[in-house]
Amino acid sequence: MSKPVRSLPARVFVVLLALGVLAGCASVPDSSPVQPLQQITPGEDAATTPGPSQTSDPVELVRGFISASAVSENRHAAARLFLTHKAQNWDDSAALTVLGDKPNVSYSQNPDETGHAVVRVQGSQIGRLNPDGSFVQDESSINLEMQVTKVDGQWRIATPPVGAYVVLQAFRANYKAVKIYFTDPIRHKVAPDLRYLAAEPARSMASRVMEKLLGGPSAALAGAVINVIPKTARLRSNLVPGPDGLASIDLTELGDLDDDLRTAIAAQVVFSLASAQVKRVHLTDDGAPLDVDGEDLTTNTLSDLSSEGDSRADVPGLVVINGRARMMNGNDLGDPLAGPAGNGGYDLLGATMSTDGQRMAAINRRDGRQLLIGREGAPLAPSGVRASSLTRPTWTPTGGEVWTVRDASNVARVIVGQDGRPSIGPIDASALTNLGPINDLRLSRDGVRVAAIVGGQLVVGAVSRSAAGVVTIRNVHVVRPIGLTDLVAVDWRSDDELAVVGRHTVARVSVDGLDLRPVQTNNLTLPLAAVADSPGRPLLVTDLNGLWSFGPDEVGTWRQLASGAATVPGYPG
Repeated sequence: MSKPVRSLPARVFVVLLALGVLAGCASVPDSSPVQPLQQITPGEDAATTPGPSQTSDPVELVRGFISASAVSENRHAAARLFLTHKAQNWDDSAALTVLGDKPNVSYSQNPDETGHAVVRVQGSQIGRLNPDGSFVQDESSINLEMQVTKVDGQWRIATPPVGAYVVLQAFRANYKAVKIYFTDPIRHKVAPDLRYLAAEPARSMASRVMEKLLGGPSAALAGAVINVIPKTARLRSNLVPGPDGLASIDLTELGDLDDDLRTAIAAQVVFSLASAQVKRVHLTDDGAPLDVDGEDLTTNTLSDLSSEGDSRADVPGLVVINGRARMMNGNDLGDPLAGPAGNGGYDLLGATMSTDGQRMAAINRRDGRQLLIGREGAPLAPSGVRASSLTRPTWTPTGGEVWTVRDASNVARVIVGQDGRPSIGPIDASALTNLGPINDLRLSRDGVRVAAIVGGQLVVGAVSRSAAGVVTIRNVHVVRPIGLTDLVAVDWRSDDELAVVGRHTVARVSVDGLDLRPVQTNNLTLPLAAVADSPGRPLLVTDLNGLWSFGPDEVGTWRQLASGAATVPGYPG
């Protein structure tokens, strides 16, 4: 392969069986003796945690079964110790449901003289883990019943549920979040697809990452990214990274490849394996180096194909205060922006810079709301987008498009030509607009996703672009509809995490809805009105009294930067 084309700590549970590894389901007796489950943290000695006890009552047994179900190794061998012999045909692969809190486990039918009982499990679920490792949110209540039978003096579960049920805390301890990278077909850069893989056995993590990569994008990103690795491709040999972080990967059935395609394949492989702690990759095609130079590949050697470098740290954020734009430098409010945008030539409602700092977009409220676009320090030109209300402008990573929402119901896509002249481009946003009024909308900094506040709820979708220039918002879903309500603004914290504010709430949430982390609201005066967030930059929030900053390290309290409720922050993009 030629040089890249520049234009273009989890806690895990491991089952140790006193009599050796289970050879199969049939080897599990009706009445299992107490077996130790070991809890191991990398770099620490193992500590034991109890398995099924001879003295466990039915309720304790079901609680232990749910806890052990977090360990997927050897077909949930740890959880199968809690089952009767006849229940060993348990279909653990049907689904893995993640419960949002500690479920209530109680008797539905008390133990009787014949050694039978029914145990009820009630609680709430966040969603399910797909076989490809992608998480699908589905907030709902659960109500399960399991029949428990006494065999040889010990209680065992006779009717386990279909699939496995895991509480969120145990899921986090036993599953590792990884990013599988696919290619943006327009920009030819890689974009991440969030997956969750069992943390153990750690030695096979790299192989499982490659398996998910060869399997293609998840449903959430279908149509927005492509897998440049052919569907026929497969590994010729086992993938076992060395202690120095080098992995040798030999692919076969790749077909005929030009240099650009070889580069794209290498980028997907290298960035995906970085999640499995693979630092260097020696990539071959049927034994021949995929790179004609025969060099080992790293994320650094392929950095130009990553979207992470698109947002430059030297491009300032913008804060609109009383209609005028000021720069946001690091953790502090900077000088007014040069030109009419900063000296009062316009009455602005919000403004953002493109990620490269070459252009800015702003909403002017003089003579009605209109979107202006231009160079920093120079007069801004009308874009042709005018309405009674417009959301904060948001840029694509190339700086070639600006999006805003007219009158909370119509997504406007403005194409900015090489000469800076704007034109209105077509877009099918019906999957988003059909959900209700849109209060805020932000493109992800890799350009393949969009987040919006629709009817007070957080909505995420994929941005699909065809070779003919057709742009469609698809795969739309509401994120945490129960946990996040009455929202007013959103921004991208990173490629897989969002920051949201409601009138009384500040939170960060993963793009798939699995993780929800409230941020303290100490010092803030409710209600809240706006938010800005970006990798390595402080979280900015507007409250009733002005603009506040919360450090990127999430340590400390809010610090006021400007007074007045009419402040709107915006980071590049």
